[in-house]
Amino acid sequence: MFRSLSLACLLLSACGLAGAAEPLLPQGKAYHSPDAWRQPVAPVRISDHTWQIGTAGITALLVRTDDGALLIDGGLPQVADMLLANMRALGVAPGELKLILASHAHGDHAGSIAAIKRATGAQVLNSAESAVLMASGGGNDIHFGDDFVYPPVQTDRVLHDGEVVALGNVRLTAHFIPGHTPGSIAWTWDDTRYGKTQHIAYVDSLTAPGYKLVGNPRYPHIVDDFHHSFAIVRALPCDVLLTPHADASGWDFANAANPHPQPMGCQAYADGAEGELQAQITETAVR
Repeated sequence: MFRSLSLACLLLSACGLAGAAEPLLPQGKAYHSPDAWRQPVAPVRISDHTWQIGTAGITALLVRTDDGALLIDGGLPQVADMLLANMRALGVAPGELKLILASHAHGDHAGSIAAIKRATGAQVLNSAESAVLMASGGGNDIHFGDDFVYPPVQTDRVLHDGEVVALGNVRLTAHFIPGHTPGSIAWTWDDTRYGKTQHIAYVDSLTAPGYKLVGNPRYPHIVDDFHHSFAIVRALPCDVLLTPHADASGWDFANAANPHPQPMGCQAYADGAEGELQAQITETAVR
């Protein structure tokens, strides 16, 4: 979690030209965050119907269909107005946003969802665990307690592992990958780019920042869950990998000319995370 607009701006990005950086959004009242999490950038086209509309460091994906649009993740609480502006810049009016999905319910990814839901009337879909955490506004988190709270939001529909969410001509599959949070999800769907089908995977964080991994009374099987999730991620259809923290999968959304300088696949993403987890467990054991 803690690792690491205009139409004119959009047109500059499409031409591969970088304009002056937008001023940073304010720090949150609940907790401080890195600048990249609050740095507005122009929307980045991922594929023909999929756009990144979040900040430089935190991904929020807008998927347009022939029956409205859906959003995956919302970033920090203070980015809500920016996300709505980016949607409008892409021709999506607030009332055209039908669904809000999530990777997990930490405040740097779910913080703005309550405001986006109010502004658009979109339905929020979640795993059961994420639904509970979002309803409390991130409070009573297993690892962080009440340190990273945000405006609470109610879930309209609870999802099951492997469930397909359909909107218009797009079908997204929810793959439950517990570990970073008990309710973490990887989303996969097909889109096109340059006339070819792309299998897109938006895979939740696989990190354990400061977590108690051995003997955690609130999450006794966290290590087992991580290893189970690594196996799931390795098997995902994955031509294009995106992650909630952009740099974790080689993206640099502030670089309009080359927003994906270090492409990564799902296998490498899972392998790297597994190595980091084992190193973390080993370090804990020798203390």
